[in-house]
Amino acid sequence: MSASVHFRTCNLCEAMCGVRIEVADGHITSIKGDAEDPFSRGHICPKAVALRDLHEDPDRLRHPMKRTASGWERVSWEDAFRDISQRLHALQKEHGPNAVGAYLGNPNVHNLGAMMFGPQLLRALRTRNRFSATSVDQLPHQLAAHLMFGHQLLVPIPDIDRTRYMLMLGANPLASNGSLMTTPDVRARLRAIQERGGKVVVIDPRRTETAVIADQHVFVRPGTDALALFSLLHVVLEGNVHRMGRLAAFVDGVDTVLPLVRDFPPERTAPHTGISPDVLRGIARDFLAADGAVCYGRVGVSTQPFGSLCQWLINVLNIVTGNLDREGGALFTLPAFDLIGGPRAFGVSPGSHGRWKSRVRGLPESSGELPVAALAEEILTPGEGRIRALITLAGNPVLSTPNGTQLDTALGQLDFMVSVDPYLNETTRHAHYILPPASLLERGHYDLVFHVLAVRNTAKYSPPVFPAGPDSRQDWEILLELQHRLETLRKGRSVRATLQY
Repeated sequence: MSASVHFRTCNLCEAMCGVRIEVADGHITSIKGDAEDPFSRGHICPKAVALRDLHEDPDRLRHPMKRTASGWERVSWEDAFRDISQRLHALQKEHGPNAVGAYLGNPNVHNLGAMMFGPQLLRALRTRNRFSATSVDQLPHQLAAHLMFGHQLLVPIPDIDRTRYMLMLGANPLASNGSLMTTPDVRARLRAIQERGGKVVVIDPRRTETAVIADQHVFVRPGTDALALFSLLHVVLEGNVHRMGRLAAFVDGVDTVLPLVRDFPPERTAPHTGISPDVLRGIARDFLAADGAVCYGRVGVSTQPFGSLCQWLINVLNIVTGNLDREGGALFTLPAFDLIGGPRAFGVSPGSHGRWKSRVRGLPESSGELPVAALAEEILTPGEGRIRALITLAGNPVLSTPNGTQLDTALGQLDFMVSVDPYLNETTRHAHYILPPASLLERGHYDLVFHVLAVRNTAKYSPPVFPAGPDSRQDWEILLELQHRLETLRKGRSVRATLQY
């Protein structure tokens, strides 16, 4: 029996845990945490074990599929590419570039090929109707980073391994393994804060898994986090005194913040937040007294009417207390591959807001994307500029985005739809073509995004565990082929003249 051992990064969530995969006779016999991985230190969760389930799943599509009047039929890659490109080109030629929309799901940022070639396909489409999971999740973080620090990916990361006081709002890293804070084995890291004499405080309307192990859990009325943050800043800045230290030379706008927070003493906001003024003042005092403190807010404060304001206030709190860009506070990372200062070909712009708006409700774009909450209405509402065709890349927005029932109805009214996805699901069932990429374990992997968000600087490449099948295509091959054919139809220029498979 031939046997081999493979060391790999699990790319099913943000934690980037190292895994040890044992293979015998072409089948996985064991998946365990890699005890020698210096970042994850042997930690593993059930997601990593699912790598085998996904690879061996008999329901996973392995060939291009076309929806016909009699059901789904297998077709060749050549026939699929030719028909898809011709139909998309014809729709855009007749109705304009914006007649084709694109939706990118979360798995794209866990995929080296999609990260490298997805932006090129979007450029070839020339559409402003771009949507992604970003607007369902972390957009307030990116907007605050763009406006405050000059780039949407300059998101400060909690220095969890050295902080003495960690204040979390709307975050439950024990369930998420960290989010916009790549943190494997987060339970041990939070416990370490307490063991070195520090404190973990959670402000959350729910008694979450993280709240249970915290030193202090403060209940807040849902949707009032911005008021609580204003009151924390009111206490911190009482007497118009800040503690920015060396940051003062780089910071402007404090004089604008002072009169804003003056109107929000804890006594005034308590009836709305449900947080006692004494409790809030105590948190502010402890935050100031700690030798290294950090405030971290996640999806619970992002997905509310004042989500962007919350993320801005969290950054302000870290700044005026001198806890930005310092050990134990909130740090900017220095990844081996720099998406911020690296090649522009990856399409990672510094960010933008409001350059154009959605056709129906006039919702502003952010960093080249419209809110996915507007996708269904942009398909259903008649008129010039209506989305008539859609490409989905690794996403199931019928399940994961607002008003999935409306979107389910809308997708059924498209003239044409294509999905790059390994499964027939609630979204892809509406597609005219499904193009399945090779499995997670049949491709190499390097995290381009999550090294940027990691609490420790790391670099790790994962070679494929298995060779791809003879009729398989990697994500990047599918995306590059579609780009090539669309650009050739539009202007007779091939991108394959300079790129080799």
